Amino acid sequence: MSDEQTTPASQPSDAAVAGSSDDTTTLLILGASGDLTSRLLLPGLGSLLAVETDRRVRVVGADRADMSQEEWADTVRTAFASVQAPADVVDAACADTVYVKADLLEPDQLDALLTSVGDPVVLYFALPPAISVQVCQLLEQRGVSDQTRLALEKPFGTDLESARALNVQLLKVVEENSIYRVDHFLGRSTVLNLLGVRFANRVLQPVWSSEHIEKVVISYDEKLALEERAGYYDKAGALVDMIQSHLLQILAFFAMEAPASLDEDEVRSLKAEVLTATRVWGGDPVTASRRARYTAGTIGARSVPDYVAEEGVDPALNTETLAEMVVEIDNDRWRGTPFILRSGKALGVPCKRIEVEFRPPTSLPHGLHGPDVPDKFILELKPAEMILSLSINAEGDPFDLEQKELHAKLADSRMLPYGEVLGRILDGDPLLSIRGDVAEDCWRIVEPVLSAWKADQVPMQEYPAGSAGPDGWGTIPPPKM
Repeated sequence: MSDEQTTPASQPSDAAVAGSSDDTTTLLILGASGDLTSRLLLPGLGSLLAVETDRRVRVVGADRADMSQEEWADTVRTAFASVQAPADVVDAACADTVYVKADLLEPDQLDALLTSVGDPVVLYFALPPAISVQVCQLLEQRGVSDQTRLALEKPFGTDLESARALNVQLLKVVEENSIYRVDHFLGRSTVLNLLGVRFANRVLQPVWSSEHIEKVVISYDEKLALEERAGYYDKAGALVDMIQSHLLQILAFFAMEAPASLDEDEVRSLKAEVLTATRVWGGDPVTASRRARYTAGTIGARSVPDYVAEEGVDPALNTETLAEMVVEIDNDRWRGTPFILRSGKALGVPCKRIEVEFRPPTSLPHGLHGPDVPDKFILELKPAEMILSLSINAEGDPFDLEQKELHAKLADSRMLPYGEVLGRILDGDPLLSIRGDVAEDCWRIVEPVLSAWKADQVPMQEYPAGSAGPDGWGTIPPPKM
């Protein structure tokens, strides 16, 4: 969608769009003809409704694209079927859904659309960020009811200044607890399992601090290459696409203090405290960050071209496809423990995990000997699995030590990550959404690195697609003298 032309809004009958009963929430998807809707939003909603069969949600799509009611209903049906939603759930959703052709930047058409859907309503912005801001300016002028919620996809701004400006604009439309900044990683079962791992046992809870933990690595390495996403990715890169958003959110869940309850205000405030205390390791973005870009190679049987040769890539942007930064949390619990955040594309072995490396024992009885390997706790993000690697007596010689691993498969989520997040939004519960101050803090944390990279103070390394990436990453820079 762009603001270059005006198209007349289609005018379905009042009965076609309105008619939400008291216990039905309308999910109004702005920009519904885009890839996000069919690939993520609608399958996520289908997985939610397949589990919570009593939930009543009405889906209304709106965009400038030409789409018949039949085509839209088929889009909904296909998305729901992809997650094996029961036939009655699919039929009910398709019978009740509506598509409205409208230019969302035309005040009259936007007003007619919002008037027709009624309350309560979730406005889901499946739009480019710049268009979302313009729509919010129109919403400010028009006004919305107190039963209106706004759901926005990342990126939340393009830097700290723009994130602040976006938050100011959003608060002119609705209050903070009616704004849902979506990070679907917070709906992943393994991330949510952090709450149980952290606080529901007496094994790990006492050692969850810098006194016992040497370092933490949060990584999300993918086999996927650019996959025709140059329009977005080439302007963002791995640092903004993954570390600035998803991985810092995981860090906050990992490192926060114990909440007394899962009240959304308390949990989100504890996460905010972690990020407020987070900064680049040693205050030096040059030594605490690395960047690289993939060159031509093979991943399995698939040939991958050099990144700069991918369609839509502008070599002048000097975009990285693999990023790593080391941060520290300057509080009593975590002071002195480095956190390595890493993410990249076109890597040979996917690695999506949180890896905790414990400090050596304070003392070891004389006569026990074995490999100098640290004990580790690993939480696999995908698939959901927990691994505890400990030094214990070896088989045969009780005075030898060796590492043994204890594995536990964690329960998968009842639904897709987008289903978990949408469920909270539809319930008016912001627990799994990003608060405005947190969105700004995430930009503050990475901005020194972005500035150092822009000034070319950190070299751009290279790695063949399908490899493990450049050598020597994952080390902690020495303290500045």
